[in-house]
Amino acid sequence: MNNSLLTPKNVIVQGITGTHGAFHTAAMRAAGTNIIAGTSPNKAGETIGGIPVYATIADIQKDMTIDASVVFVPAPFAKSALLEAVEAHIPLIVCITEGVPVHDMLVVKKAANKAGVRIIGPNCPGILLPGTTKLGIIPASMGLPGSIGVVSRSGTLTYEAAAGLSKRGLGQKYIIGIGGDRIRGMGFIECLELFQSDPDVTSIVLIGEIGGTDEQRAAEYIKQHVTKPVYGYIAGHEAPLGVQLGHAGAILGGENESAAAKTLALKNAGATTFTSIVELIQAVK
Repeated sequence: MNNSLLTPKNVIVQGITGTHGAFHTAAMRAAGTNIIAGTSPNKAGETIGGIPVYATIADIQKDMTIDASVVFVPAPFAKSALLEAVEAHIPLIVCITEGVPVHDMLVVKKAANKAGVRIIGPNCPGILLPGTTKLGIIPASMGLPGSIGVVSRSGTLTYEAAAGLSKRGLGQKYIIGIGGDRIRGMGFIECLELFQSDPDVTSIVLIGEIGGTDEQRAAEYIKQHVTKPVYGYIAGHEAPLGVQLGHAGAILGGENESAAAKTLALKNAGATTFTSIVELIQAVK
């Protein structure tokens, strides 16, 4: 993945007139992101903080080029919003919305793959490139410009890692929250590929969760392709079997989906692993 995808020049917000959409649009602008327009089907012609509101993406594209969309549309309508962005061939779509039904995301993901469109999320905090770009809800104040690549399934631990590293004076080039739903867009491997190929990234922090086997696939990719130091932490070492914890995808279905199994896979791949996020933050160099 080309890192220019994560530094879009022209960004729109779908659901810009909602409480969350309006609040985070202002925060993204304050962090340096160029928000050119937003959509809200029943509020076309209005403005939010001077940003024009359109009924549809097609209407925006009559006037402007769009490089990325950040989606705050409520879950029942998220499928339609995401498909609208995919069909408009917006290169990057960041979906903050939580509670998007699995079957809706299956349809969206299939359409996005066919169109060659990248999706991050849903149910994710988005992306922060400290000092450069903010696409989503990660507080810009938690980041510090630097050379660490952070990728996480957990929004809360994304914040904790960024804030902790910044407090130690260790800056980040990328902070990417990929979300914890079972069906989501971009995963660990795409982020590891980005971090490995970017000469400005000197070390990598990977934060996983119980449930699924994405971390094992990431470990295999690390073993074969990543030469930079990787620091890994899997949340949920005390998780009981069969109980969903927090995210839709964070459910321990078997031993292979446990924090212990995933930690061992990362360790065997050459990553330095930890059983607490605090220990990880203190160890990163």
